[in-house]
Amino acid sequence: MSIRTALLVVDLQPDFMPGGALPVAEGDQLVSPIRDLLMSGRFDVVVATQDWHPPGHVSFASSHAGMAPYDTTTLYGHEQVLWPDHCVQGTAGAALHEGLPLEWVDAIIRKGNDPAVDSYSGFRNNWNVMGDRPPTGLAGLLKERGTTHLLVCGLARDYCVKWTAEDAAEAGFKVRLLWDLTRPVDRTSDDRVREALTAKGVAIVSE
Repeated sequence: MSIRTALLVVDLQPDFMPGGALPVAEGDQLVSPIRDLLMSGRFDVVVATQDWHPPGHVSFASSHAGMAPYDTTTLYGHEQVLWPDHCVQGTAGAALHEGLPLEWVDAIIRKGNDPAVDSYSGFRNNWNVMGDRPPTGLAGLLKERGTTHLLVCGLARDYCVKWTAEDAAEAGFKVRLLWDLTRPVDRTSDDRVREALTAKGVAIVSE
């Protein structure tokens, strides 16, 4: 089998940048190097994921009386972090960052658009009321393109990037995570994230 590699850019959106609704420290520092990587011509497929929540999404703290951003609750039997309202459909903060050259992007996967279900991973939604994690269609798209290997980067390292990389490995892809081209919400999470990714067979690399 020939090797076909996809670049997967996770949630490079203004709401996750400093000054955005759910800012990730230094997130803006990723835009230029990811743009350069994307335009290098090294990849057979380029996919971007996009957080795309309707107003009143279940993951928003504002949807839960008496709760504040970054509080946790239980949703369908699993822990759920409650976030500031972010990446609301059609808003400037939800757009893919203007520094991402979309003419180089083969497909965009929007996630988190079910008002009752969160979605960190580009491959599968979080758990729903039935206890399932429905697929987004990304795995099928990549496999139809003959993809065997994935290089993952973007925001945020300890949530959407981590879950995306783990699900990609479980779907049978050989996955490398570009550590230097990610940033975390919680800077104390690095050791935990490395351990979890390694346990799933994700290789952590530097560009």
